[in-house]
Amino acid sequence: MRKAPGTTPTPTAPGTGPRADQCGEPSPARFETLTPEEMEALRKEREADHFHDECGVFAISGHDEAANIVYLGLYALQHRGQESCGIVASNGREHTAHRAMGLVADTFGAKALDRLPGRHAIGHVRYSTAGSSSLRNAQPICVNTDGGPVAIAHNGNIVNAVAIRHELEGRGSIFSSTSDSEVILHLLARSREASLEERFIDALSRVKGAFSIVLLTDEVLIAARDPSGFRPLSIGRLGSSYVIGSETCAFDLVGAEFERDVEPGEVVVIRRGRMRSMRPFAKGARDHFCVFEYLYFARPDSNLNRKNVYAYRKELGRVLAREHPVPADLVAPVLDSGTAAALGYAEEAGVPYETALIRNHYVRRTFIEPAQSIRMFGVKVKHNAISGILEGKRVVLVDDSIVRGTTLVKIVAMLRNAGAREVHIRISSPPITGPCHYGIDTPTREELIAHDHSVEEIREIVGADSLGFLSLEGLRRVAAHEFKRGICDACFSNEYPIPIDPERTLPQLSLFRANEDEQYEED
Repeated sequence: MRKAPGTTPTPTAPGTGPRADQCGEPSPARFETLTPEEMEALRKEREADHFHDECGVFAISGHDEAANIVYLGLYALQHRGQESCGIVASNGREHTAHRAMGLVADTFGAKALDRLPGRHAIGHVRYSTAGSSSLRNAQPICVNTDGGPVAIAHNGNIVNAVAIRHELEGRGSIFSSTSDSEVILHLLARSREASLEERFIDALSRVKGAFSIVLLTDEVLIAARDPSGFRPLSIGRLGSSYVIGSETCAFDLVGAEFERDVEPGEVVVIRRGRMRSMRPFAKGARDHFCVFEYLYFARPDSNLNRKNVYAYRKELGRVLAREHPVPADLVAPVLDSGTAAALGYAEEAGVPYETALIRNHYVRRTFIEPAQSIRMFGVKVKHNAISGILEGKRVVLVDDSIVRGTTLVKIVAMLRNAGAREVHIRISSPPITGPCHYGIDTPTREELIAHDHSVEEIREIVGADSLGFLSLEGLRRVAAHEFKRGICDACFSNEYPIPIDPERTLPQLSLFRANEDEQYEED
């Protein structure tokens, strides 16, 4: 690999080292692969009727229990990614990493956390938006340079990663993963700037797209957010320590106090208990914060851009009730995504709110299906209707979005089987007509039911008596009241703020490349 003067990058592939290892010093390890049944369950999850969460990052600088605090932060952010997770800790001289496929609670026990010494740490939970689902793509990603070890955790999607990767490979770079995040580290390693902070900024100046990033050196924590501000990133304090996280709900769990958001285009450097802010990237006339963070991804108890997610979803429900009123006996949500909007709809419409669907919160990705076919088993394992509430009633069923429409077909049938006389669907977002290229894993345009079907055609497909979507104007009106500098609503409007070249953009890759991909690291 051709190296820039003064740098010696030595990538440590997450899929080639032990569960807890020093960056750049891998040792042999045994791996387990998913069974064919588990692979099939993952395939079904991939094709489920919803957008998939993207990623979450959490970091702390200057705390005696850094790895433990990051573990708790990741636990609070588990909803943002359930494929893999990892923590890298620094004791001021070297990095130690622990990464694995699976959930945070299943991956990190006392033994694993004891192997992560140091007062600084960063962590990541992942659902793949660019790169296959395998351990080699788990984050944080580590490299060694002549300036010491560097680890990075990234939420977002680099839209020009393919072009940059081809350029770097043509110059001799060797990549250890298929993740777009690794491109940033290669650019950093090749930069000719003097300090590591300047190299990092130089690397970020080359990439386009969405990035909320935490980067850890020997004892310096750096956080950065793209100039458009697609993805959230916040700063908090835990005593004398600084914490960085994707959502404020993680601060609540660890007892940290929210201070402010990392601004779009800002780079924050935390060294020896002091924070320095730099703004090397010019901000545009508007921000492009992803409105789907408010609609679906973020936890309701989080505050994004200082606005509470739960309150925002309730307001969308109120607007939806004004735009699409209908005579009804009760309003019910599709749990849990439609709960807040359903409450807002019910309050505005003056119709009783009822939890007419019960959700099983303990469903794992894999379960044993019965040998004999059970009608609608796939949806019943997660939802069940309460017939005593629904018998003879006119029901308004509220959800946050319709993606493929396959689940809603089964839920409407379930409500009718439980005795509902009428089922009126209300959706607290506009029809989704395009994929996301900025960090959310979405189906292709052709798989989106609203891409080539009218509202009336969708109503007929799902079997509802009526169907109403929140208008794009209504969504933007609420957003304009809450967010003065703008949002990204490209999945509804097809107005992409950063131009997309389909020939040179990483696709939303499938979870499944090959069963031989490393899925888990043994102790």
